[in-house]
Amino acid sequence: MNLKYYYWYFQSALSPKFCDELIKYGESKKDKIALTGTYGKKDKLSKKDYEDLKKLRNSNIVWLNDKWIYNEIHPYIHQANFNAGWNYQFDYSESCQFTKYKINQFYDWHCDSNDLPYNEPNDLNLNGKIRKLSVTCSLSDPKDYKGGELEFRIDREKQSYLKCKEILPRGSIVVFPSFVYHRVKPVTKGTRYSLVVWNLGHPFK
Repeated sequence: MNLKYYYWYFQSALSPKFCDELIKYGESKKDKIALTGTYGKKDKLSKKDYEDLKKLRNSNIVWLNDKWIYNEIHPYIHQANFNAGWNYQFDYSESCQFTKYKINQFYDWHCDSNDLPYNEPNDLNLNGKIRKLSVTCSLSDPKDYKGGELEFRIDREKQSYLKCKEILPRGSIVVFPSFVYHRVKPVTKGTRYSLVVWNLGHPFK
């Protein structure tokens, strides 16, 4: 799918107070190793599973679903959807992922959308829907860490990509279609805190 805008951003949209409160709240919860793809569907991971996972993704996460967080971020999602001309229909947001990237942690090239819609008959908010819009919020002051750059791949064959420097100011929000490939490069100093939200709707027609 050709896109005029691979992402839309709002710099310093979230206040330092909101970022501080969110980091404090996230740190008060017990974190866990971030999973992805088939690893998240397994009841238990083997040693080899962990080794393979760490080649693709290495970060710690906490799941949050508090209304005050959604209330702050949702207006920017709708505005970006309109401003970028995507006009995707979505009606539900998954749990927010509070993510910590410490030294040498990263997330290699991936997209957030799945091959098939969710098959969750007991959860009508998920069942039959796909991820359409992804959101990344920068909670850290760029002075507090190095590395951890967010990049978007715009050509899989040539492997050309965009460096999303607009997310660097603290409190910045970046919205992008969930099928766009992206990565977070390794953090080389400090800790990079972010919040990720996926927004769902029925498959494109």
